[in-house]
Amino acid sequence: MEDDKNSKPKLKLAIYWGAACGGCCVSVLDVHEKLLDIVAAADLVFWPLALDIKYKDLEAMPDGSIDVTLYNGAIRNSENQHIAMLLRQKTKILVAYGSCAHMGGIPGLANFSTKELLFDRIYCDTESTENPEKIKPQPIYKVPEGELKLPIFFNDVLTLDQVVCVDYYIPGCPPQTERLLEVLMAIIKGSELPSKKSVVGAYEKSQCDECERKKTENKKIKKFYRPWEIEDDGETCFLEQGVICLGPATRGGCGTRCIKGNAPCRGCYGPPPDVLDPGAKMMSAIATMIDANDPEEIENIIEQIEDPAGTFYRFSLPSSIIRRKLI
Repeated sequence: MEDDKNSKPKLKLAIYWGAACGGCCVSVLDVHEKLLDIVAAADLVFWPLALDIKYKDLEAMPDGSIDVTLYNGAIRNSENQHIAMLLRQKTKILVAYGSCAHMGGIPGLANFSTKELLFDRIYCDTESTENPEKIKPQPIYKVPEGELKLPIFFNDVLTLDQVVCVDYYIPGCPPQTERLLEVLMAIIKGSELPSKKSVVGAYEKSQCDECERKKTENKKIKKFYRPWEIEDDGETCFLEQGVICLGPATRGGCGTRCIKGNAPCRGCYGPPPDVLDPGAKMMSAIATMIDANDPEEIENIIEQIEDPAGTFYRFSLPSSIIRRKLI
């Protein structure tokens, strides 16, 4: 007689990427031997990166038949949007997996530009491009054999929850393997799950609260440096050394992986729950640290920060208050 464990039906798991680099998909494989535990308890029913499966196969699945979907990547075009909506329809628990699905991520920096400007640069103006007719991609292109179709490229990069209802968020670029295992094993074991809309594996306090580097109460900054311009001592707070670190505007929970690798925090975990806008939070934090009273000197110090908008909103622009450049 089979025991209950063997007779229990396996969960159905799906993974998909939208506008993403692929790092989140690689992080799924980083569970190493724990992958055997997942495979023993769940069937992977949809993952175009790893399985020979088509969109029509997903469309044919009954609504709500997939137990868990990990959706990584932002929403950049109509294909991303369509599959996000389809997976929401087919899935019981939809997880925004990684910074791009969670906040817009690196692709979201395109919101500082427009579709037209991006296409001009990519297809016409790059130094290595020869395109005298200035041909750009079109959603529909007619050829003798019929019509060729491409997804519609949106003017805005969107987060997953700006398109569909999301159940949980696993932040990070890429997410920590431990957080993924915690979520999957909790579902597999039937454990009580966090409240809906929770950011899983993240703290409510900032990175600075878990950072082990030496820091003083009253930071004073006379000059800002890019990381390669100074020799990090490996012990002192990056900000006190004049290196931009997004720790004050980023929630903890990642184990300060970048900082322990002697690199400043980039902000991929997103802001703590009491921070409405990470860029505004960083500007406020830095304003209190500048060691100057003369307006001209203050301006000169601030001008040393390279690409402040891109730095402060590196992972979070589409989910921030400003969302994009005004056009």
